[in-house]
Formats: sequence, structure tokens, C-alpha cells
Amino acid sequence: MTTTPPNDPTTALPGRPPIVDLATWQTARDALLVREKAHTREGDALAAARRRLPMVEFDGRVEVVGPDSPVPFLDLFQGREELVVYKHLWYDGAPHQGQCEGCTTTAWHVKDAVYLNARGVSFAVLTTGRPDEVASYVEFMGYTEPWYSVRDVDAPVGDSMGSITCFLRDGDRAFLTYSTTGRGNEPVNGSLGLLDMTPYGRREGWEDNPEGWPEAPRAGAPVGGHGAPICWYWRTDADGNANWGPTSRPVPQWTRPDAIPVETLGRHGHHH
Repeated sequence: MTTTPPNDPTTALPGRPPIVDLATWQTARDALLVREKAHTREGDALAAARRRLPMVEFDGRVEVVGPDSPVPFLDLFQGREELVVYKHLWYDGAPHQGQCEGCTTTAWHVKDAVYLNARGVSFAVLTTGRPDEVASYVEFMGYTEPWYSVRDVDAPVGDSMGSITCFLRDGDRAFLTYSTTGRGNEPVNGSLGLLDMTPYGRREGWEDNPEGWPEAPRAGAPVGGHGAPICWYWRTDADGNANWGPTSRPVPQWTRPDAIPVETLGRHGHHH
């Protein structure tokens, strides 16, 4: 009995990279590893630069509204010296499925800050939502980290929603040290890091993929006036199809109790 050599072109699969033997694959893998190591070292250098950014002092006594009552911002440190917050966008009056899908993605990936706490870092979510609406949403989503309303609170505590912001405490003094937004938020989302290692990647429209690779999911409803490829993990229908239609919701909500399709998001012209 004979077998077809693994590198025989006749075994190639349409729309896939070449099929090679293990030694050939290892050579290509080692070449990529050189670039990956350089990327890691540059990341280390950037992190070192972040640690050397200047700081901005602000009044840590400014009050934010927690689950029970207003508390001074300094309380968010929980006695620790460092604090990371995620600033969650909020749409007043929108039902749970109408809240920001991108912010939901980020907040969902920090459901337990035990490893941060072990390094002397506290974590909290800040939002401009009304405290009663926020409390209902947090309960529905099953979030375990503390949320605080910063409605009408000035910068640097209450501005730039949709961002990760870091603070340092020195006794009763508080300092802003770092802030990032957009794709700068991605380190929180471990799912993206793993997807970047998979054959198909994230399956987003902007990715550089081999010819013949599966196309990125497209919106079932117009986005920005056209059915453009979308960030599929933001919002889906009950069957898991990427969709910004009237019965879609942020992906993790489908794992929550009573997460059923609805007729409307409860907000006309919802902003993405």
C-alpha cells in the first residue's frame, strides 16, 4: 500500500496554504518566531515607556456612585496603590441588549480581577449610566467586579468612555498615569489573542488573509448605510449570526437567563 506524500501538490486544498512535511513547516515556523520575538521585545519597550509617562494629579475625594451610595474615588483603590478602570459607554433608557456591544466585549473579559489583586492592583468599571439602570444591567450580565456611575463627574475620572485608564495612589493623593481606547483595549480581550493564533484568525473584514479564506461575516442590517463586514463578536442573533438587526444583542448576553429575541432595541438610530 502506498500513500500520497504530504507535499504532493495533488493533496493541496483549495483556498488553503500549501501542505508540507513537518520539517518544512518547522523551518517556516522558526522564521516567523524571529518576527514574533521582535514584536514581544518591542512590546516590552513600550511597556517600559508607559511606566515612565508623567502623571496628572487630581482630587481623589471626588464622589462616584456605587451600588449603595456615593463614595470618594479613592475608595475604588480598595486600599491598594494601583487601579485599572474600564470606562463603559452607556445609552440612557436602552434595554440590556441595547447597551454598547464593544464595551460589553471588554467588560466581559474582566469578570474576575483576582490576578490583578494579587499584584496590588484593583479593578472597577465606570459608566455614565444612572445608578438604578447600571445595577439592573450588572445583575443581568452576572458581573462580579464593582461598577460605579460617574455621571456628571469631570475628567480624568468621568471622561473618555470606552477606554482603559490607570491610576496610582500615594496616601490620599491620586494620579492619572495612563489611558488607551479603540484597539488599545484589545489586551483585555484574551479571546482575540487566541483567535489571532488560529488558522482563520478573527474573521474580520480588515484582516489580510490568504486567497480563498472564508470571508468575514457581513451585517444582516445596514451598518453606516451599507452591509459592510463587521466585528462579528459584538452582536449576534439567537443563531450566532453576526447581526445588528432588531433581535440581536451582544454575544455574551445569549448565555444569560431570559436572553430571548426582542422586537426592538428600544433606541432609535442606535450608535455603533
